[in-house]
Amino acid sequence: MGCPAISAYSSSASISANGRVHLYEGYTAREAAHPVRVLHAMGIRMLVLTNAAGTLNTNFQPGGWMMISDHINLLGESPLRGGPHFHDMGGIYSKDLRAHFRARAGELGMTLHEGVYAAVPGPQYETPAEIRMLQILGADAVGMSTVPEAIQAHALSMRVAAFSCLTNWAAGLSPDSLSHEEVQSAGLQAAGEMVHLLTHSLPSLS
Repeated sequence: MGCPAISAYSSSASISANGRVHLYEGYTAREAAHPVRVLHAMGIRMLVLTNAAGTLNTNFQPGGWMMISDHINLLGESPLRGGPHFHDMGGIYSKDLRAHFRARAGELGMTLHEGVYAAVPGPQYETPAEIRMLQILGADAVGMSTVPEAIQAHALSMRVAAFSCLTNWAAGLSPDSLSHEEVQSAGLQAAGEMVHLLTHSLPSLS
């Protein structure tokens, strides 16, 4: 969508990865989270994730950014499957990192919403009835990625921050039909704002 989907940082190195694989492409959650395990093995201990998402919260206008405070995993998959990996998922998105990015966004005059991200399998977009269900569940945005990587990183004790580019209104919240091309275009337009935030924020992180 115009900026790295995965950015990883340690005290001595930073790595950016453009793009990711998705479950709707036929990959498992464990395969989708493989880059996170590689980064951890390289000594990386902080992960910043970005995605494109539809907004369910009528106060969060398309074209802006939402920092993820929690998620709802409706993928039916986990990257931890295959063993008794009973990790606590409370605090998966670092409170310290969220406070840091919130403060830096304020310094830049950038509107940075904060809310709950729902991950669904895709690749089709959601129906209006599904959107109403997600709103009842407490989701503010919906997408098809990010959660496997976040779960894996948290299980490895990595600090995680994640951001959703709100590219469009979710189904039923606008009279217009959803277009993948328009979603991609909106993501590209908003990418510069996130690059500016990361550039301003990361040097002061420890």
